[in-house]
Amino acid sequence: MTNFSRRALIGGLGVGIVGSGFLPGIAAAKNAAAPAKGVTPLAQIQIGRFTVTALTDGYADMPYTYFPGRTAEQVEQAAKAQFTARPSGVRFVFNQYLIEDDQRRILIDTGPAGSIGQTGALPKALAAFGISRDQIDAVIVTHMHQDHMGGLIVGGKKNFPKAELYVDRRDVVHWTDPAKQAGAPDYLQPSFKMANEVVRLYPKLQKIDGEREIVRGISIVDLTGHTPGHIGVRIADAGQSLIMVSDMVFPVIHPSATDVGFLFEQDRPAAQAMRDKFFARAASEGALIAATHMPFPGLGRIVSDRGQLRWQVADWALQT
Repeated sequence: MTNFSRRALIGGLGVGIVGSGFLPGIAAAKNAAAPAKGVTPLAQIQIGRFTVTALTDGYADMPYTYFPGRTAEQVEQAAKAQFTARPSGVRFVFNQYLIEDDQRRILIDTGPAGSIGQTGALPKALAAFGISRDQIDAVIVTHMHQDHMGGLIVGGKKNFPKAELYVDRRDVVHWTDPAKQAGAPDYLQPSFKMANEVVRLYPKLQKIDGEREIVRGISIVDLTGHTPGHIGVRIADAGQSLIMVSDMVFPVIHPSATDVGFLFEQDRPAAQAMRDKFFARAASEGALIAATHMPFPGLGRIVSDRGQLRWQVADWALQT
């Protein structure tokens, strides 16, 4: 049985660090008293030998007009029905996931790092957990939108200096193509600029070609559509598994309406086709999922309820 432990769900996103130094790793964090007020939320799940920690870089509210396939009024009405409506739109959290075993630390995505909304909390979240960015062994970027790679290069620096970087080759090709950048709308320009900066600062980045295993138990899942090289990450060990699906699932609109997209999608028909395929399979298999923009910590399942797909938040089992 999958075992959850809730670390801290405290008001405020990323305001300070516990004490004046780093906590000495996972074991100490599990036994520590509740962190001080204002620390960024943390949550953990055990998948076999892996400890997966959900972190967040912050949040932003996406205007109701950002969801092609429905009118702004329809999206707002759906948000009100779910008691999640906000004056400025649908709230997107930016979740990241740290995977650890006794050999390595692998981070999935790095957040927008202040380039969107109320963000930039990831370094403080890591520090509150006792980890600095130079202790990350690898970073997997699920796709090259600014809200998934901004933390790699914020301040014009290589912020994960010792990490191997993995990005799907199709996304690298797309987001570093001058012709595609010239023809792209303004809201995508930051992603093109950041992608070129990532390639410059991380010249040894590994371009992934298709589904493959990064290390034993951590493998790439092809979820192309949202971007040409949109990927997920499957974590599996000892008969347990978790799939981090990045931007496959958005709050309010998914999974019930696969035909509703998001403004930033590069290929809307392909994205819908992938949602149709993936949602049905996830529901039939009861797959445990982690999604970047679902309410923190983004863990749940897609379930079929009287013929309608819905998001079922994963249960928590508090540890003492």
